Amino acid sequence: MNLNQKAILLIGLLTLMPGLFAQVVRERINFDKDWKFAFGHPCDVEKDFNTGTSYFTYLAKAGFGDGAAAVAFDDRTWRPLNLPHDWAVEVPFDAKGSHSHGYKAIGRNFPDVSVGWYRKHFTVDEADYGKQFYIDFEGVSRDAKVWVNGHYLGNEPSGYQSFGYNITDILNYGGENVVAVRADVTLEEGWYYEGAGIYRHVWLQMNAPLHVRKNGTFVIADIDADKAKVTVKTEVENRNQEASTYIVSQQIVNAEGKVLAKAKSGENTIAAMAKGEVDLTMDVANPHLWSLEDPYLHKVITQIVVDGKVIDEYKTRTGFRTVHFDADKGFFLNGKHVKLKGTNNHQDHAGVGCAMPDELIRWRLQQLKNFGSNAYRSSHNPATPELLDMCDEMGILVIDENRLMGSHQEAFDEVERLIRRDRNHPCIFVWSMGNEEWGIECNVLGERITTTMQNFARTLDPTRPMNAAVSGGCNQGVSAAVEVMGYNYLGQWDTDKHHELFPDQPSMGTEEGSTWATRGIYFDDPDKHYMRAYDHLPRPSWETIETSWKHYAERDYLAGMFIWTGFDYRGEPTPYAWPSITSYFGMMDLCGFPKDNVFYLKSWWGNEPVLHLLPHWNWAGKEGDTIQVWAYSNCDEVELFLNGKTLGRKTMEVNEHLEWPVIYKPGKLKAVGYTKGKKVMEETVETTADAYRVELTAHKTRLKNSANDLAVVTVKVLDKKGRSVPVADNLIKFSVEGPAHLIGVGNGNPTSLEKDKFFDEYEVIQTPNIEKYGLGEADIDLPSEATDVLEKDSKNKMMVTQFDLTKDDVAKGKFIWYSKKVGDHLQAYLNGTAIQPMDGNLDEMAVFNIDNALLKEGTNKLVLVGVPLPPPNQWDEPNKHLGDIQMVKAADQWQRKLFNGLAQVIVQPDESGTGEIILNATAEGLKSTKLILTVE
Repeated sequence: MNLNQKAILLIGLLTLMPGLFAQVVRERINFDKDWKFAFGHPCDVEKDFNTGTSYFTYLAKAGFGDGAAAVAFDDRTWRPLNLPHDWAVEVPFDAKGSHSHGYKAIGRNFPDVSVGWYRKHFTVDEADYGKQFYIDFEGVSRDAKVWVNGHYLGNEPSGYQSFGYNITDILNYGGENVVAVRADVTLEEGWYYEGAGIYRHVWLQMNAPLHVRKNGTFVIADIDADKAKVTVKTEVENRNQEASTYIVSQQIVNAEGKVLAKAKSGENTIAAMAKGEVDLTMDVANPHLWSLEDPYLHKVITQIVVDGKVIDEYKTRTGFRTVHFDADKGFFLNGKHVKLKGTNNHQDHAGVGCAMPDELIRWRLQQLKNFGSNAYRSSHNPATPELLDMCDEMGILVIDENRLMGSHQEAFDEVERLIRRDRNHPCIFVWSMGNEEWGIECNVLGERITTTMQNFARTLDPTRPMNAAVSGGCNQGVSAAVEVMGYNYLGQWDTDKHHELFPDQPSMGTEEGSTWATRGIYFDDPDKHYMRAYDHLPRPSWETIETSWKHYAERDYLAGMFIWTGFDYRGEPTPYAWPSITSYFGMMDLCGFPKDNVFYLKSWWGNEPVLHLLPHWNWAGKEGDTIQVWAYSNCDEVELFLNGKTLGRKTMEVNEHLEWPVIYKPGKLKAVGYTKGKKVMEETVETTADAYRVELTAHKTRLKNSANDLAVVTVKVLDKKGRSVPVADNLIKFSVEGPAHLIGVGNGNPTSLEKDKFFDEYEVIQTPNIEKYGLGEADIDLPSEATDVLEKDSKNKMMVTQFDLTKDDVAKGKFIWYSKKVGDHLQAYLNGTAIQPMDGNLDEMAVFNIDNALLKEGTNKLVLVGVPLPPPNQWDEPNKHLGDIQMVKAADQWQRKLFNGLAQVIVQPDESGTGEIILNATAEGLKSTKLILTVE
């Protein structure tokens, strides 16, 4: 067995510290590395590795996983990769693809790439028998089925729910184990890009049999003046085969590591295979509160003690704060009024799709904070756990949203998993029960379901209010029952009227704006599907970003608003269709490059001086035409100059912008901002010369040796004076040297059909079962040496299989035959030529590199000459499968066109070591450049 293909994981990690595990038995191990991936099929069983076709299937008998779910399945030909992984971002665009999912070639019209299989081999130390093991998935898109060692564990239909299984009893301790996951995206769950595959982290959890349950603590802080009464509810599970007696010990520790409070229970007895709860309350004097400005975090350390020994230690990170909605005055955090300045966001980024490394999530959150956003709505599904951790750390409020409304048991289960997983996060200030449920939102069903869901959710978390986002404008149904009203779009709501009808109901704008803009475009171009980036009405009856914010800013009863959206995302390319493949709604494009609306928001949402001019000043061919020049600023006044001549000084009204009609002349536009009559800042845009050289800028240059870290690199071209050329569209090519690789490119162009990724393409060529022939029984060309073997003994047979290749396959592919034993004393021939003698006693998992000179376009015949395996018993059938062939086509060079002067490339450490990374960028006719990064 080729051990390089396996994650020999726990032998090292769990035995290095025997002293520790003699008492505390809890370890959470990242399971992202060393997976194998291949496409299956939703309906063709042969293409789906004949899974579920055995006489006894995995649904009939325990441990009877077959096909790709079987322990012995040969996955050596599959593509090796690490998680997180989104295969949807890797497939091409196609006009037959789903409009709402960005025309990616997956789904019903593309069955060959709509099912993905993942397999991982791992080893558990024999000494760890008796401990409890769980495998936890943060998110798999979608309809995931999971097997471990051939045992079917279950199905998770949603691509957004975290889920897991206890695998203790089915592990092979001291030997090899296999987890298999099948994801099927044939049917869509959302109406926006969702990705495909295991796009979030996977974890292996080890506990003592008596332990704190997964997500088993709930920290409730009752804050009054200068003290906090902190109650910690702890759920304990006993997987022992007999009753156990234990003590629960709690500590509250501040960010500096100081213990602020302690508590210890008396002895508790819990029956075998039972669950129990222990509640302890502690007082904390003068608690350091979590806030937007000071996101201070505490840690609660829960210990399970048996016979004086700590056998489990569970750490809960949380923050102490109060949240309160007032129907007339809005939202309050720690008693202080806060206007919510939020954005809606899907999990999707240029180059990587939904499979975002942790640092990219953090980078995106920082881009939102940079323009003054203080709140985030996870649209329209539970957020990735790491995003919530980062919002805790960065001081960002979160609406954590349930995926689908309902009051049946399955819907309750989804709400419970959401709230139990996330309720200790201080960033979450409200739970959203659902979004725009048009079938129920304006009728009595919606009112009933909302009431029932809220009542159920309060049993899990009585400390936060419930919300739902409603678009009907109907003042009944969901909007009549929901605790905190969520308005979706002023074009559909009269918020003042609703407030009069429901004066005791707090409210906020859960979706506002929905405006259309293409970064760097200032004249509509319907033929190219480009929309001007001035803040304009998307529809006649709707609102702009500016008018939306003014509406919410001027009304105290409105707690604030969440813009649709912070970032562009794949899918929903309103108002266009193919070949538009991303939305136009974002304040930033798919790469996170800001559109001009960002600077309007920064002016009125942020706390620093802002002065921004639009558009750029490169308008060759428009000399003499009138160009609308806008200024976004929070200065009292702004004066505009063209080539040194004033065009007027204007007063800036609060929450507005300024405009000047300017006759275009090449040169320099300059804006000067004044506050209280004094000049405080200026901004210029200039007509540039032609592009001269490439420039690369990373958001950071020192990286950790971790797959969770990365550098987001901005690519642009400069003229000879060092000015960025805003209309450049050069094709830039990239290469990287050192301990890193590239994981994605983008440019924010909503109609770009360029590749997001360049990777070695793996294809499994499945060979049919062999046909056996004696000499003269089939028309097979073989050399005389093989004929002699056949003539020598009638037991020798020709064992024949075949496979088809295209001309491109033969020219570009690298082929490896992963053989399986079908006989003894074998010799192999490919298209009549011996490829390598085979020893009859050779391990059946032998590997053979195939010389491309032996291959041809069309049908290729692979023949083994020797003695076929006899059946051990008359009812047995010996192996008839020669093994499969792996074809690998090397990746093309990474490249991307600039769009309106910008592109992006993402560099990720490959964990092969530390040292210097060199990112090279070249473009035809331009001076090349390199960027040096360091992995520490």
